[in-house]
Amino acid sequence: MTSFRRFALAVCVVGMLVQLLLTAYYLGMGHKAAPHHLPVGLLAGGEQTEQVTTMLEAEGRFEVRDFGSAGALTTAIQERDIYGGLDLTGDQPMLYVASAAGASAATLLRTTYTTVMQQQTANKLTALAEDSTEITVAQAKALITPPSVTDVVPLPADDVNGVSLGFLTQALSLGGSIASMGLGRLIPKARRSWKRGVAHLGLLILYAIGSAAAVLWSMSWFNVGEGADRTEMLLIFSLISLAITGSTAGAVALIGPAGALVGIFYFTIGTVISGASILPEFLPTFGRVLGENLPTGAGVQAVRDNLYFPDAPIGSHLLVLTLYAVIGCLIVLVTNILPNRSDRTSEIDLGITEKATSASS
Repeated sequence: MTSFRRFALAVCVVGMLVQLLLTAYYLGMGHKAAPHHLPVGLLAGGEQTEQVTTMLEAEGRFEVRDFGSAGALTTAIQERDIYGGLDLTGDQPMLYVASAAGASAATLLRTTYTTVMQQQTANKLTALAEDSTEITVAQAKALITPPSVTDVVPLPADDVNGVSLGFLTQALSLGGSIASMGLGRLIPKARRSWKRGVAHLGLLILYAIGSAAAVLWSMSWFNVGEGADRTEMLLIFSLISLAITGSTAGAVALIGPAGALVGIFYFTIGTVISGASILPEFLPTFGRVLGENLPTGAGVQAVRDNLYFPDAPIGSHLLVLTLYAVIGCLIVLVTNILPNRSDRTSEIDLGITEKATSASS
């Protein structure tokens, strides 16, 4: 009874500790998400450029980049170099946003834009009042006209909140973790056999393709990703799945069942900082750097760019995914070829041997 109580107490303590750590982590990453040097564009002239840039960069929330034309600014948005931009060269100012890049960034830009324009309007009215200058009806209308906003890359109607990528990432992470745990636990028990290594590797690849197909199929039920290149999406989702399953199975092959914690890490830690729900620039530096170098973060950015920003380069995201997939699969292959410490047969071999013995007798 004493042993039972000790075990129960240990389970409770560990559970509370895990809950405490996860709660602190989640709140630390997202309870007060604020932009850190969010890249935005500006098209203005002379003194106005300096004034607006100083105003936007004052608290480190934005990183302002100058552009020479509206075309260059919108191209930068389409390539995801910036999240939006402000054009002050026309008769009426124009704000450009890309809600598909992140609803939080688009909302922040709209709010900041409105604040900036209100401040400039107030300055103009103050100057006119000081000069005792009368203004025409047309001038008054121009001052009180709401700012114009152009959404260069809007979210599709079937994903108005932009949360679909987060759900897809969670599904891939959880499914991949479960699959790799089941496949990976057999690896350390296998005899030396390159054929068995190839078989395990083949199963991981087969699962990755199957899970990617399942995700694409489920997306079609809700018209998410409608119009996207299905072949490209299948390849990207397969690479994400293989990066998760391969690296988790490789960890299990190296250290045993405890290696499954890698998959749990992707699901509990990686999805929060993947950039799906909280944009990288809204995360603390630690979360941003870690998130973009995990399969979940690299996967989210690759999928978002492929779906909504076809002109954006995704080579760096694919490289991260490829490294996880290749290194994990190599570990799986090598640990199957090398003899294990106990030189025991796997559970599969043991079952086959027992059946064959029973049949012969």
